[in-house]
Amino acid sequence: MNILELVGNTPVIELKNILNVNEVSLFAKVEYLNPSGSVKDRAAKAMILDGINSGQLTKEKILLDSTSGNTGIAYAMFGAALGYRVKLFMPANVSEERKKIIRAYGAEITETDPLEGSDGAYRIVTKLAEKEPELYFFPNQYDNLVNPRMHYETTGLELYAQCKPTHFVAGTGTSGTFMGVSRRLKDSDPSIQIILMQPDSPFHGLEGMKHMESTIKPKIFDGNIADLHIEVKTEDAYKTARRLALEEGLFVGISSGANVYAAMELAKSLPAGSRIATILCDNGYRYLSQPLWKDLK
Repeated sequence: MNILELVGNTPVIELKNILNVNEVSLFAKVEYLNPSGSVKDRAAKAMILDGINSGQLTKEKILLDSTSGNTGIAYAMFGAALGYRVKLFMPANVSEERKKIIRAYGAEITETDPLEGSDGAYRIVTKLAEKEPELYFFPNQYDNLVNPRMHYETTGLELYAQCKPTHFVAGTGTSGTFMGVSRRLKDSDPSIQIILMQPDSPFHGLEGMKHMESTIKPKIFDGNIADLHIEVKTEDAYKTARRLALEEGLFVGISSGANVYAAMELAKSLPAGSRIATILCDNGYRYLSQPLWKDLK
């Protein structure tokens, strides 16, 4: 067995302590149990293998992409394991833990203007890949159809078998997880309701999550699949992530807190027997220096 074989088949946990809505169940797929610690292992693995199999990624080329952190960590981990060089562009205000993990795997980081967020890093990488295509393999996680396809074929398939949800709630970064899982669930049972969680404003603290109305939309994203939108404030995501640690024993990151908060808000309006599923995207260790955890005593 190698590290690529450890990706996927993550468990689903029922959150029985944090949800106080009678006869409504809330299930969370624990994606931070993937080997690099996040859901992004799935897409990174698929895009790298697709690049190798198509001949676009060779040992002479450098894997190049923009990232807010988690996909970058996955790229760096797989690059180290498979012997490929990795160069990443990411906003300078990404947590120090994420940067240190990426560098520990030997990948190169170029920090970009934090005020331009992930869009700024994406623009720079796109231009660089176009300028020197002979030097770089650019998987382009925001536009690569392999990204949602991997989640359609694995994450969504697993989730449906594990808990048969009536509702699915998740946010979007690249939107690969949201799109792939949503399509698989709809194909499995068209009555399943899809709920898109989004930050409540363009200026938010939900690292890795996009406020779609104010950002470059990934080409793989199609908002029409969502039956409902729920906006989440950064403070509510923080509080929920802390509650998950204290009440469920789950040490998760900010986006996981946001997903669960949105699911809990949804639960208040649902009939008895409803089964909500969501995603725990990454662990809390890569945010220890940030406001989410730094005030703990």
